[in-house]
Amino acid sequence: MDRINPYSSGLEKNAANFVALSPLSFIERTARIYPQRTAIIYGEKQQSWADTYTRCRQLASALSKRGVGVGDTVAVMLPNVPAMLEAHFGIPMTGAVLNTLNTRLDAEAIAFMLRHGEAKVLLTDREFAKVVSAALTMLGQDAPLVVEVEDDEAPAGEYLGQLSYEALLAERSAKR
Repeated sequence: MDRINPYSSGLEKNAANFVALSPLSFIERTARIYPQRTAIIYGEKQQSWADTYTRCRQLASALSKRGVGVGDTVAVMLPNVPAMLEAHFGIPMTGAVLNTLNTRLDAEAIAFMLRHGEAKVLLTDREFAKVVSAALTMLGQDAPLVVEVEDDEAPAGEYLGQLSYEALLAERSAKR
């Protein structure tokens, strides 16, 4: 005789017993529960979870304003800097795909990935200016919007961005 498990009866997924796991829900919850705790320490900079969440929403809002949405690609060529963390949350908030480019690749591989992924925006750091500049030259008119992440800790390099990361964030508010 088959016995019905009482713990599986009447427990269909609903708002009381199920929440899909997502990094987006993690950062929202963390910012709500630990708003003043430190999320980022980078050089002399320290940033709370509340501020990090606000900046991620600003990134998402600014990208959306520029037409980035579900199914689009935003590429990043960044070292482990605060903007990289913000990109990991802000870009998915738009429904777009985050394409993190390997910083050890050559210009041909970077150009291929940008073209193949149909990147609409590229966040980059001057540390990679030489290889990114060569890749953008290969793309010509197909090059994405280039956003320069200012990194005071980075070695000197050419500024490639059509606008700065901070200027992009300033385009929109944290309300999304």
